[in-house]
Amino acid sequence: MLWFLAALGTALCFGVNNTLFKWGAQQHLNKVCIQLFFYWMSFIIILSFTFITGNFKFHLFPILTGALIGILNANGNIQMSKAFEKGPASITSTIIAMNTVIVVIATSILFPQSIPLTNWIGIFIIIFAAMIIQYQPQKAIMVDYKIWLLSCCLALISIGMVGVIMKYGTYEHYSFMEMLVSMYGGGAVYLSFLARKELKKSLAHRIEIKIGILVGVLSTIGYSCYLFALKEGPSSVVYPIISLNCVVVLIGSLIIFKEKLKRYQLVGIILTLCGVILTKL
Repeated sequence: MLWFLAALGTALCFGVNNTLFKWGAQQHLNKVCIQLFFYWMSFIIILSFTFITGNFKFHLFPILTGALIGILNANGNIQMSKAFEKGPASITSTIIAMNTVIVVIATSILFPQSIPLTNWIGIFIIIFAAMIIQYQPQKAIMVDYKIWLLSCCLALISIGMVGVIMKYGTYEHYSFMEMLVSMYGGGAVYLSFLARKELKKSLAHRIEIKIGILVGVLSTIGYSCYLFALKEGPSSVVYPIISLNCVVVLIGSLIIFKEKLKRYQLVGIILTLCGVILTKL
């Protein structure tokens, strides 16, 4: 039962983090600097833990793999924040959750495994939902709509590639803790370079630091629960539970941001959630 609670904790942490990204976008906070402080905070926590427990060992390929995951995940989060600036969080988070299609198809091609019928059904449901879920903006903001859609697609691809590379790491039996340290470390170095011109300005507005630290703590807790859930529970149940973090964003967007959904959009979101669950069974 503890693994089930851990999986729920992961979904909650990830969902709260994405809701914080939406809030930061509404407040016009620097999204790159938020990611920077988030990554450095998580890196310090994870690195300290591995040194205390003596579990960290340096191997080149796991380090490089983790660093690539960190860079892709950082880019995915930045594009997600850009999408939150232009469109509703409820629909944005649901569309990005469709990255599971990339993971399922890519892993079936790259690794010796077939796609079960339930996965194919889930993929077709997600594609169908994608055709009906998009919101229709007024013509005056059509440019913002195109930017929103592009950001959603870039975030979906980046986060989907993270899932594929994570699968590769487990296939090669890389140490997950080693990959996690290098993920946060690689992402932190990459974001430090990306935000070098904006860092001084952000230090004058310390809210980015506070949000980044909070997101970093929640991310560390979320991934720790993630590891425990995968270790103690069946992955066929753990993955669908964690993928429901977009429901947390949906609830937050309706309550906190007062977003309103049309009936067909609500149907599309429900179909997407069903499809995501089926692709991970």
